[in-house]
Amino acid sequence: MKSKIFLLLFYILFAFNSNLFSDENNRTLKVGLLAPLSGPFSEIGNSLLHSLQLALEEINDKNVIIIPKDSGFKNDEKINSAIDELKSSGVKIIIGPVTYEEFNQAKKYSDLIFISPSNIKPEFSKNIISIGISLESQLIALSEFLKKQGKNKTIIMYPENEYIEMVEKRLGKLSFENAKRFKYSSNPEILTGEIEILTNYTQRKKNLELRKKMFEDKEDEQSKKELEKLEQLYTLGEVNFDSVIIIDFGNNLKSVLTSLVYTDVNQENVLFTTINQWFDESIFYENTIKNLYYPSVDYKEFKKYNNKYFEKFKMYPNEITILAYDALGLIYYAWKENDEINSVNNFLFKNKIKGKIGTFSFKNGKVIQKLDIYKTENKKFIKF
Repeated sequence: MKSKIFLLLFYILFAFNSNLFSDENNRTLKVGLLAPLSGPFSEIGNSLLHSLQLALEEINDKNVIIIPKDSGFKNDEKINSAIDELKSSGVKIIIGPVTYEEFNQAKKYSDLIFISPSNIKPEFSKNIISIGISLESQLIALSEFLKKQGKNKTIIMYPENEYIEMVEKRLGKLSFENAKRFKYSSNPEILTGEIEILTNYTQRKKNLELRKKMFEDKEDEQSKKELEKLEQLYTLGEVNFDSVIIIDFGNNLKSVLTSLVYTDVNQENVLFTTINQWFDESIFYENTIKNLYYPSVDYKEFKKYNNKYFEKFKMYPNEITILAYDALGLIYYAWKENDEINSVNNFLFKNKIKGKIGTFSFKNGKVIQKLDIYKTENKKFIKF
């Protein structure tokens, strides 16, 4: 089995690097890939490798060469060794590292340029450009969306976890008029109580009971009808916000949504929005949620990419690999525009750049993606 895996990897690498044997006088663009090709996250690394193969086929330029190297996982020695090997091969620009935690190693190589799929920091960081779907890009899209919907009492909700400092730093750089922040526990048992306080649930429950008592002993028809209406309610009174932005994902996001519905937040009046959604169909089965809005990459392009990847490799890609696909296209564009790539400044384009995930803009040393707003409705993703 191991020999088969080795042979497969050998053929992939050979296919990528066959141009290395061509005339060295030809002007070539050598792009390194720094990814976990071994270890617990090798599936992501190999998915990135496949993605670049698709991008190479679309570019269709024999002067573009991909040289992959294994960065392992949280292994500084392996990362440095891989970067040294890429540098020795004549590589000046590298796709990777995959995670923000590995940036410190990349920063040591000031004569190299790194294009990372990380979404932690949209600012150009010395010799690193992150093209992941940043929190800032998503919040900008949501802010514009809520303004268009006439919402001006927004609650920005986020958990108290290891990312809280980064989240609050990003929020501090954006202007959300009349928005309030609400930090909550990642523990679902504590979370429900916190959201009961946020929504004034106990008082609204009391309001309903008091209102019902006003009609319980009355025999007239109008009082009976009013009591009948009240019996259909869980609480009485509105919450003091008209929209929420939930900065969370996965099961934690579902817990927050469930708690908001449990505390009887009227979904007709309050818009539920979130971030970090890659068209996760499991959200369809949260039957309590009528509509959930979020900013995301172009859904049609995302589906096309996934289908193309599946046709080629008989498996579906990891979500972040579409970023590597776009990264190679971005590098190729910069190379064609400038004849060479010497620094991150070669990526400060005046015009917007369109990729598979959407439209990039590069302003003030920062990468911002123009994202569309989607909503989940009737088990479908609908562009809003």
